[in-house]
Parts: sequence; C-alpha cells; structure tokens
Amino acid sequence: MKIKQMLEKVQSELAGAGITESAEAEWLVALTLKIRRSEVYSLGENELTSQEQEKLEANLEKRKKHVPLAYIVGDAEFYGLNFIVNENVLIPRPETEEVVEFALKHINETSKILDIGTGSGAIAVTIAKQTNAQVTAVDISEKALKVARQNAKNNDVDVEFLQSDVFSALETRKFDVIISNPPYISESEYQTLMPEVKDHEPKLALVAEDDGLKIYKQVINDAPKYLEKDGVIVFEIGYNQGEQIKKLLEKDFEEIKVIKDLQGNDRIAFARLK
Repeated sequence: MKIKQMLEKVQSELAGAGITESAEAEWLVALTLKIRRSEVYSLGENELTSQEQEKLEANLEKRKKHVPLAYIVGDAEFYGLNFIVNENVLIPRPETEEVVEFALKHINETSKILDIGTGSGAIAVTIAKQTNAQVTAVDISEKALKVARQNAKNNDVDVEFLQSDVFSALETRKFDVIISNPPYISESEYQTLMPEVKDHEPKLALVAEDDGLKIYKQVINDAPKYLEKDGVIVFEIGYNQGEQIKKLLEKDFEEIKVIKDLQGNDRIAFARLK
C-alpha cells in the first residue's frame, strides 16, 4: 500500500470514530513513519513496507479508541525538547510553555528551584536546560518520577527527583523559586473532559478536591517555610481560578499577579514572599 492510500484509510476510519480533523490523520501517519507532516504528501507515492503498514494499522486502532497521539508514539515536544510520555504522566501542554517562559524571568544559574508535581519532568528539565539552575522536582507518583528521571537523562540535565506529597520529603530546605502545575480540575469538570483526557491521562495529575484548589492551598500555606527571603512562587492555574488564588496568596505574599495566556485565559499566578 502507498502512503497516500494509507492516509485515506486513516482519515476514513478516524472519521468513523468521530475524529474528523484532517491534521489528525496526517500526524498519525507522519509520527508513525517518523517523517515530517509535509512529507506525508510529498512521499505519497512511496510504498509502505509490511512492517510500516502493520505499525500504522495498530496505531490507527489505538487512535480510534481516542488514545492521544503522544501516548501512541511515546513522546511529545515541549519548549523545543523531546519528552517521553506514557499514561503515568500528563502530556505537556503549550500553555505550560508560557508558564515556563514567565518563570525563567525570575531564574538565574544560582537559583534554587522546586518544581511541585513534576509529572514527565517537562518544567524541571526545561528550566535546568535553559538556566543551569539547581533544580529539585517532586511528585507523589513514583511511576511519574521514573518517566521524569529518564527525560532528564535523555536531555542531559541534572535534576534531583524526590517522591514527595508536596513538601513532605523536603525537611528544612529552602528555595528561591517554587513552580507548580498541580492538579486543578474539579471532579465535576473532570466528567466533561474529552475522552482523550478523561479516559487516558492520569486522573491523579488532573483532579484535586475542594473544587480543584486543594493543592494550591497546601502549597501556599506551607511555602513560606520553604522559600528564601524574597522568594517567589509561580503557578499554572485554571481559567476560572485567578481571583481565588489571589485571595489565598494575600496573607503571606505580595506583588501578586495573574497573567493571561495567549488564548486570553487566566493561566499564571505569581507572588513574592513578604
């Protein structure tokens, strides 16, 4: 079978599964064959080997079940770096790149950074790669940490990874910057998510009690004990959580800001320790 024939088959079968955007089929073919998306058409007359066709058909079956593309191919790009991903970690989002971009303005090579809820390690590894800062990353999930450690190794950075429920494993250590993209979706919101997210990404990394605010409250309550003087905190937040996060920060923090992402939604919360 030629590539263009396989593309038509993929488009047709995905449409039958309710996945109608043409880019989906193009990406599935490109990522499976390890070619650029533009080459799906320029190489369209090329014959697939039996192994390539078999792999494409297997990946098509997964995608028809709404398994995300990144999980099917096993990796995702974030901030120009490549990250292994599987169903133990969230797939890094473009909005989180904006959070990292903002945080980097407050980091230099002497900074001590703590990433809470590191997941794939995307934030921690990217900051270490960009700044050579001293980065510690924690997660409650040992399965997630296994992925994060491999991502640090693959991207040739030195990050300290610890299994920890927020600050539980950190004793009396202090940091200049605490950054976190915690679970922030409420249980009711979770029920409305698309199947790619709800049925495949780890619920532990998505949902928090107290209408999605539980982890923010934990971090904000204890952060003053773990921040250096003038230390700062940077959160990724849900689109409707800006005002609530601001109020939580007012007791111990100043210079409180909520910044919108490129889509115009509240996305980043920043504050400095009083």
